[in-house]
Amino acid sequence: MKQLLTFAIAAFSFGVSFGQCDITADVCGKHITDDFLSDGQHYRALLLTDQVAEFNATLYGGTTYRISACSGTQDGNLLFRVYDKERNLIFRNQVHSNAPYWDFQLESSMDVIIEAELDPIAGGSGCAVMLIGFKR
Repeated sequence: MKQLLTFAIAAFSFGVSFGQCDITADVCGKHITDDFLSDGQHYRALLLTDQVAEFNATLYGGTTYRISACSGTQDGNLLFRVYDKERNLIFRNQVHSNAPYWDFQLESSMDVIIEAELDPIAGGSGCAVMLIGFKR
């Protein structure tokens, strides 16, 4: 059974500095290209195979966004899903060959829930990093 971790729980219960996630953040950052401006946040969690990190964000209508999700030093190691507040699935990268990023535009503003977990094929533990950018 998978365990659900919120960002705060992952950050504080492990009592770990996220400095080791900086390399992963650099891998993720290459997908926030010059066409996009970062929202300034680095969503991070340390995960084991049976854990799911949950990140919350408010996204604004009429804006084109890019979510970049990474673990380790290669693309495709992190599975992520985007849900609306009622947990209706909006996007799942697993049906797109574990795509490391997704571009989308919302018609109206909404709060979203983003879940991330390690691809079981990629290894037993690691740092999950998600970045959100919006089109300039």
